[in-house]
Amino acid sequence: MSTTGSSVTVTTRDCPTSANGVFGTASLLSTGQANFSQGRQVTLTGTSTTQSASWTNVTPGTYTVIVVCRDGTTAGTQSVIVTAATPTIRATASPSRGVMGGLGGATEEYGTLTLVGGGALVATGTVAAVWYLRRRAKPHRL
Repeated sequence: MSTTGSSVTVTTRDCPTSANGVFGTASLLSTGQANFSQGRQVTLTGTSTTQSASWTNVTPGTYTVIVVCRDGTTAGTQSVIVTAATPTIRATASPSRGVMGGLGGATEEYGTLTLVGGGALVATGTVAAVWYLRRRAKPHRL
């Protein structure tokens, strides 16, 4: 019997005969469950020398595992304690060019002509705004 995180696996050698590769059934009973049929049942598979069954997504707690062979005999009963799994944090590589800024992470490079054109538009807009504001500020002569 073994547990890894939220998985439980049982291995036995007591069920050597099979029908179509099925050697029996194993049941995982939680606290308060009294008989085999109340537990989470899994088919026992393997070879004539070793058979196993496993359960995943098992919540932390104390469980009883019962293994019943295909011929109806009980191969064994054992208790197992499942503890809370410690999460594994894996580091990922950082981007090779660093964090990209801009709208939506855009990384477009602008040429010299585009930058000069943009600068000329800003300068024209500034001159026009100053001219308009100065013209409004002068008193009107009749």
